[in-house]
Amino acid sequence: MEQLSKATLLLEDGSKYIGRSFGYNGNTNGEVVFNTGMVGYPETMTDPSYRGQILVFTYPLIGNYGVPGGEREDGMYKFFESEEIHCRAIIVSDYSFEYSHWNGKRSLSDWMIEHKIPGLYGIDTRMLTRILRDKGTMSGKIVINEDQKIDFEDPNKKDLAGEVSIKIPIEYKRKGKKIVLVDCGTKNNIIKAFLGRNITVLRVPYDYDFTNIECDGFVISNGPGDPKMCVTTIENAKRAMTKNKPMLGICLGSQILALAAGADTYKLKYGHRSHNQPCNEFGTKRCYITSQNHGYAVNAETLPQDWREWFVNDNDGTNEGIIHISKPFFAAQFHPEASPGPDDSEFIFDMFVRSL
Repeated sequence: MEQLSKATLLLEDGSKYIGRSFGYNGNTNGEVVFNTGMVGYPETMTDPSYRGQILVFTYPLIGNYGVPGGEREDGMYKFFESEEIHCRAIIVSDYSFEYSHWNGKRSLSDWMIEHKIPGLYGIDTRMLTRILRDKGTMSGKIVINEDQKIDFEDPNKKDLAGEVSIKIPIEYKRKGKKIVLVDCGTKNNIIKAFLGRNITVLRVPYDYDFTNIECDGFVISNGPGDPKMCVTTIENAKRAMTKNKPMLGICLGSQILALAAGADTYKLKYGHRSHNQPCNEFGTKRCYITSQNHGYAVNAETLPQDWREWFVNDNDGTNEGIIHISKPFFAAQFHPEASPGPDDSEFIFDMFVRSL
């Protein structure tokens, strides 16, 4: 049986929640956020967009299907979205110590121990989610070892994209056209979406000057934190727009394109983190169920005259995508590649490939 040490979640508003630990037996801190998805915790935890965050799962039972193995394809993990777990800890209502799944190779707790990620279970995560929804996301810390002092920290004040981006370019070759993927914290399945369409992908660091690379189009990936921290990426995107080559932004990439175009972004009260977010295509009655993970959004009212809203969140009316009225520039705030979640909006990749 795995350890059952007492674990405490402390929030910056002074509230305290006591449960039991699983995974790595150590203290940690971060921004406490919630995810309302029902499945997909291995993909979610390895999504670089969760860098610096303590992740609360609202679905009550986590760990019941274990964690897949480390098989690779095209140099990437087949079943994970990156090389490591990026959230700082997870909080669940009921952790399943026994797992059963055809693809499960180890327990969630063993995997977390390997990556030094603590977990807390045995608290009412629905209640905690309501508090975060009402008060907004806030800094928190998990204390398992009382002898180790740890302070609150707001990870959004750090250059999180710089932490998760690759350091040197990597090329994934296919026989079709070539795109440059600016890695602000890309998920593996974004790369796989293009490889599956016979597109060569040159993946470059987030602060790399990609503007003069010989290619057919540019993609700016998802990633963690405040988009305004990606100063160099924004400037490079602004220069790349003068090339008039197709550009696609995904999640953080949508915000970076908006900032490069002259629009503004802002922090959402509690963000969108799940794979059941309804998004309407602007000017139509078509609604897509999307996978999302972001704490910031584009202020649509600040878009220049040659840009317009493309998608709008059906829950709160916030912007979920932008598109240029005449040039092949467009972006989605959600994740067309899903993983986890529905692939209803994967047509956006086809739309981009056709524009190359």
